Amino acid sequence: MKKTLLILGFLCCILTNSNAQVVGTDIGDIAPEIDLPDTKGNNVVLSSFRGELVLVDFWASWCGPCIKEQPALLKLHNAYTGKFSIYSVSMDTKKPLWLAAIAKGKLPWTQVSDLKYWTSPVVGDYMLQSVPLNFLVDKNGIIVAKNIHGKALQDMVKSIVE
Repeated sequence: MKKTLLILGFLCCILTNSNAQVVGTDIGDIAPEIDLPDTKGNNVVLSSFRGELVLVDFWASWCGPCIKEQPALLKLHNAYTGKFSIYSVSMDTKKPLWLAAIAKGKLPWTQVSDLKYWTSPVVGDYMLQSVPLNFLVDKNGIIVAKNIHGKALQDMVKSIVE
């Protein structure tokens, strides 16, 4: 009888712990914290966006697909101002190139970078292997989509904010 109770207790612990939320990069995980300087050198933490839908967008000035995607992100940003934010993390190592790409694209949202390219701590936290890569994070800091682009991103943002 004691063995049976012990086994049942053990199984209960396993089942309740397997559904616990963790910090990670899978859908349903809590997005890992990012704390990097913006274009003026002021640190901006990702968790400061709690309470709103935010796209964590990894990009670089030298990344053609990243630059090509920016007009669609700008349109989305402008369509849902106050309901949707973008937190862009640059993988650039040269500040002038990074700032020039932001100016050229007229990108008004939060831009951060530690200018360390692949040695940045966020690379490991987000398991970054290439750019562009993004994570859609809900108002509670939970990842609801990842690597979502174009119409799929537009439709998901619309369905969440409207």
